Amino acid sequence: MVTDTDGYIQIIEYLTEHLSLFENSTDAEFGADTVMQVIEQELSEQIIMVCGQNEQLSFNQRNTIIREVDAIVSDLEEILSGVFNNPVSNEQLSFLKEFALLIKNLFDSELH
Repeated sequence: MVTDTDGYIQIIEYLTEHLSLFENSTDAEFGADTVMQVIEQELSEQIIMVCGQNEQLSFNQRNTIIREVDAIVSDLEEILSGVFNNPVSNEQLSFLKEFALLIKNLFDSELH
């Protein structure tokens, strides 16, 4: 659906251009949100919005979206493997929120 589009490739390139945001991060302290937790939370919120705004989606279409999100998270785990369990900084949080919104916009474009 979206992971095989040029738009997705551009979003991943955008992430790789901003990898310096994730350099020099430290191990997570107890109770601190990690990069992984933020990615999962932000993507979940955006995908819930996609499905809520497209009530006409069938069960199979919603499952396809979930599989796509799983593939996206897998790609992000690979790209950010060295920092995935590190605490997220405010700058990283802002970037990840923007990134999740870009993913939502990609789904919106594909659905319309």
